[in-house]
Amino acid sequence: MYLTSVPDREIRIVSTAQSNYAYAVYAQRVNSKEIWVERLTRDSALLHITKVQARDQGLFECYTPNTDGQYLGSYSARTNLTVIPDSLTVTAPPQTLSQVEGDTLQLSCEVSRTTEQHTHLSVGWYLRSPEDAVAPPLEILTLSRDFVLRAGGPYKQRMTSGDLRLDKTSATSYRLTIHRLQPADQGLLYCQAAEWIQDPDRSWFAMTRKQADKTQLRIQPTDRDFSIQVSTERRSFTAGEPLELRCTIDAQSVPERFFSVSWVFSSSSVAVIGPSAVPVLGPDYVAREAAGHMTVRKESPAVHLLKLQRLRPEDAGKYICRVTEREKTPTGDFIDRSKRSRNVQITVQPIKSNVTVSLSSNSSEVQEGDVVQLTCSIHSTSGPLSVAWQWSEKQGSTSPQDLVSVDRDGTVRPGPGYRERSSYGEIRVERVREDIYTLSLYNALPGDGGLYRCTATEWVEAGTEPEQSWEIIGEKSATKTITVKTVESSFVVSASSRTPSVIFGDSFDLQCLVKPRHNPRVPASVTWRFMPTSSGSAGEGGEGGTVGEFRDLVTFTREGTLQWGEQLLGQGTRTTVDRSHANTNFRLSVTRAGRREAGTYQCSALLWRRNYDNTWSKVASRTSNLLGISVLQPVSKLRVQKTNQSLVYLEDSRVRVNCSVASQTSQDSQHAVLWYVRRAEGAEADELLLRIERSGAFEYGAYADEERLRRRVQAERLSPRLYALTLNRAESSDSGTYYCLVEEWLTDPDGAWYRLARDSSGFTQVLVRQPEVRLQVEESESNITVSQSGSIRLGCSIPSQSSRDSRFSVSWYVERPEEEDEEEEDQLCVFSIGHDAVFGNGNCSPTEEAGPNSRLQFERTTSDLYSLTIQGARPADTGRYYCHVEEWLLNPRNAWYRLATNNSGVTIVTVIQQVSTLQSVVCSNDSLFYFIFFYPFPIFGILLIAVLLVRYKSRSHSKSQEGKNGAPLLWIKEPHLSYSPTCLDPPALSLHPGSVE
Repeated sequence: MYLTSVPDREIRIVSTAQSNYAYAVYAQRVNSKEIWVERLTRDSALLHITKVQARDQGLFECYTPNTDGQYLGSYSARTNLTVIPDSLTVTAPPQTLSQVEGDTLQLSCEVSRTTEQHTHLSVGWYLRSPEDAVAPPLEILTLSRDFVLRAGGPYKQRMTSGDLRLDKTSATSYRLTIHRLQPADQGLLYCQAAEWIQDPDRSWFAMTRKQADKTQLRIQPTDRDFSIQVSTERRSFTAGEPLELRCTIDAQSVPERFFSVSWVFSSSSVAVIGPSAVPVLGPDYVAREAAGHMTVRKESPAVHLLKLQRLRPEDAGKYICRVTEREKTPTGDFIDRSKRSRNVQITVQPIKSNVTVSLSSNSSEVQEGDVVQLTCSIHSTSGPLSVAWQWSEKQGSTSPQDLVSVDRDGTVRPGPGYRERSSYGEIRVERVREDIYTLSLYNALPGDGGLYRCTATEWVEAGTEPEQSWEIIGEKSATKTITVKTVESSFVVSASSRTPSVIFGDSFDLQCLVKPRHNPRVPASVTWRFMPTSSGSAGEGGEGGTVGEFRDLVTFTREGTLQWGEQLLGQGTRTTVDRSHANTNFRLSVTRAGRREAGTYQCSALLWRRNYDNTWSKVASRTSNLLGISVLQPVSKLRVQKTNQSLVYLEDSRVRVNCSVASQTSQDSQHAVLWYVRRAEGAEADELLLRIERSGAFEYGAYADEERLRRRVQAERLSPRLYALTLNRAESSDSGTYYCLVEEWLTDPDGAWYRLARDSSGFTQVLVRQPEVRLQVEESESNITVSQSGSIRLGCSIPSQSSRDSRFSVSWYVERPEEEDEEEEDQLCVFSIGHDAVFGNGNCSPTEEAGPNSRLQFERTTSDLYSLTIQGARPADTGRYYCHVEEWLLNPRNAWYRLATNNSGVTIVTVIQQVSTLQSVVCSNDSLFYFIFFYPFPIFGILLIAVLLVRYKSRSHSKSQEGKNGAPLLWIKEPHLSYSPTCLDPPALSLHPGSVE
């Protein structure tokens, strides 16, 4: 053939000349005779495809090889095959109908198709007899593809008379109607439809045929006649074979009629079966039926069976079936009509012994505790058999022991020495089939090894009831040697593990191999034992075992149950145990191993034997090798950034030191951070400043308490891997080397936290220094010369200071030469004001105290300019004056400290002493003054008074600048000093303490 998609590719299908001609796509169908060639005539052949498939569509070619020297005609021809999908459906409801002869029957059938090609349908109804399934169905009525009604042979006349018709009630529904039903219409009725298509040669071809479900039709006839027939497979038998006779009643509506059936043998009644199907046996057959050698039953309403299980020679003769029907007349009377079948002659030949015996076993060598199973196969076509089993220690033993025997009636009798074992079910004999007997010895013992013999005895019945007896017609035996191997010789226990060392959280498996294989009669109890590595191996809070002492973990009992010991691994939630199907591999699995699982494991097995009285006895015990399991902490990947650095801060600054975790072992790791400080090089030990637990709790070290850092130190977790230590308002005492120590903590599988590793950071050297000293005091020197009673103004200028928050303590000192030795100078404190604006604060002790009459006047004109004025200069004020400045700052503890000191330049002051003159003498005596100058010079006096009045007014204006009580002001921004050449000058200004601006 050639596919439409590949018209040039040849696909070989089948050949009459070559058996392997077909390609693979058709080879299987050709070999299974689904595709084959039929030779019709010498020059004609037919290709058969019994089950056409969609892939068979294409161009088919028939080719005949040319064996002549020349071509004498056409040797090939082609035709196109189109495969249409099967879409025909035929449905009708399955049902069972009971009709009376003469009634009307209507049956419907649904027929549909979805074929795209132009096709025709034919729909027909058929009748099949339920008694004869082989016979072809009978055609009732068919609507052909040409829409012509055609009736079957027996139904043509009835269609002509109108008793039979077929109507199409819808596009897919067809209805059959049968008027005046007849007994011949009884059976299985079904609808059959075929889909036809017309080939190019204008011939019609039935593509598919389908049947609907059948309708069982029963018709009660008006004819009461019946017939009887007795059937049997054969009529010649051998004694001991079974005989089956069936009596069949051929009548209409047998289930609705009452028949009694009697079996008769040689004019004597065998059994009578009434309408109730209860048999009444003849006197000679009661015992045979009770022994199960005879069966009388009603197989169906029309079929009765007589079966003799074991024929005897005296059973040969003639058998008759007699059937009686009792019918009630319209008058109420009963009429019995009886019929008898033809005689059935049965012959029975005597039995000849031809028994053969063969003995086999499940194994010539079995393990102790296994089952010794011997199969005795007996071939016999004669009478019943009895089977006996014997055992002897070896071949040729003169005293074999009887094991068990099976009588011809199937009774099992154990031997004298095996009755007790047999009573407990240790020895069993079973008849598997009619000719096969098995002997099973459960829980085999070493003493069960030896020679076993099976002896079959063939019997035949002799005599009749009740003097019936049995005779032996033949006997055969077979032997088999069995060896029972003790389990102790091959009982081995070993333990193994692929992972002797595991990491916290990993899993490990321990396997205990027990050999030989598991036997239900010789089971082994297996126990896993455990010895912890140390007393604390059970984990925090656990009760761990004592070193050197094994404790039971779990036991696989001999009954197959689990028994857990007192020692539990992983709280019993992460430990699982299982065993193989053959009970040779006992596995202990621990998931998420922790400390408590570390230790030594051992597997011990105890072999048990189950005795026939259901008691247990120990056979052997074995202990495996020791398995040491180490549960190690994971390798730490903790790494803290180790960058060394130096930081310099000023006092009262904020110091921050970072601690960065570069890597960690697990995402679930938690950290505890310890901050240490090394106060000075060569210190004996580093001081613990602060500890941050993994839970976030803070714990201050002794150093924090000593240095009173609790209020100033602050620890932060900036991110999961970044920590910071902050010192607020740093002091110079905080200088030192800081570093952090990080502890990595993880949880073990038991939920307990353990420290995995520690790593320290790099060193951060912190220097907290005081501000740089930048204090400068004007150092230029000067000379001042004043007359006695004049004013001395001393300045003190601070052009540079260390901090804008600095405060100054200012003192003026004078150096005067000693009177005796002018070369030695005496340094005296003139005036002092502290950084707290308190006069005479202890820096120095001025010789002249402050008060209303003080000659000293202090003022601070600007923040960096101080001045001291000495009024009423005296010769004693002559000397070398300089200003002493102290710079003070407030440390973070709110305590003032002196940062720096400096002295100004020297100012040399010279006070000129006044000489005594006439004016001074006169002015010192008022009486003399008025006497000399007033009287002689009245005009000059008036003029002088006028001058004094003017001077007095000027003096009054000056007094208005003094204090309320007339005392002179101490601090004035522009002191006003007036000098008078006369004795009318006002007294010198006094010094009053006040606050410094």
